[in-house]
Amino acid sequence: MTDRDELLGRLFTAGRELSNAAVMFHTALAAHQGLTATEEKALDLLERLGPLTARQLGERSGLAPASVTGLIDRLERKGFARRVRNPEDKRSVLVETVPDRLAALAPLFDDYVASLTELVTRYDDRELAAIVDFLGEAAARQRQSTHRLLDG
Repeated sequence: MTDRDELLGRLFTAGRELSNAAVMFHTALAAHQGLTATEEKALDLLERLGPLTARQLGERSGLAPASVTGLIDRLERKGFARRVRNPEDKRSVLVETVPDRLAALAPLFDDYVASLTELVTRYDDRELAAIVDFLGEAAARQRQSTHRLLDG
C-alpha cells in the first residue's frame, strides 16, 4: 500500500465518520425542537436558498413529490414554514421559513459553531480553499448519487 492509498483510506474513513456525526447531530438537534432530521435539513435548505417551490425543494432534498408535500404540511403544522404566493407565477406557491421559529434553532448550534471557528484557525487560506472545494464537490456528487438511487 502506498502512502497515497493509506491517506485516501483515512480520508474516506474520516468522511464516513463526519457523515455519521452529522446525521446524529442533526437528529438530536431536530428532536430538541420536535422535528425530524429531514424536516430540520429542509429548513436548512430554505434558510440558505430562500423560498422554494415544492418541486425545487424536492430536487434539492432528493425527496419524492408526495414526500415533499407531507414534509411541507408537517413544517407548516409545526409553525416552522409557510406557503406563500409565488410573485413570479400566481399559479404556484413558495415555501418559506418562519423567521422567529427558525431563530429558536440558532442557539442550538452555538457550541458547534464555536468549536469549528477554533478548528479553522489551524489552516491557512490555501488549505481552507482546498477543503471548501473538496466538500463542495463531495456534496454535489452525493446529491447526484442520491438522484440516481431514487431514479433507478
